[in-house]
Amino acid sequence: MSEYDFRPGGSLKLKGVVEGGVVKKKKKPKGDRTPKDTIQDDEPAKPSPSGSNRSSPAIAGSSSDDRKTAAEKRFQGIQRKRLADKVKKLAGKTHKDRVHEFNTKLETLSEHHDIPKVGPG
Repeated sequence: MSEYDFRPGGSLKLKGVVEGGVVKKKKKPKGDRTPKDTIQDDEPAKPSPSGSNRSSPAIAGSSSDDRKTAAEKRFQGIQRKRLADKVKKLAGKTHKDRVHEFNTKLETLSEHHDIPKVGPG
């Protein structure tokens, strides 16, 4: 009989884990909704002049803004401002200008950033 003949069965037991496993929060049944949430506006949505049935993103985005906290609104405002600054910064330069800036940046770096010579030749 070798040392490998005995194999205990079952799963591994972890310390600090409840015997019953993970306790999940119970979900509420969907029938508990208030009638205020289920009632929709009396006025039907007006079709847009372009003929598209979709609403504009600005109108659709305003309803989600109502649910956001002040910090989330401030964060999104800062993100929009940074994106606008980045676009403004990149839009003012041509490809030639960007290549020239990159080359000058590479020229200022010291030689230890160069790729070392490997092998004969």
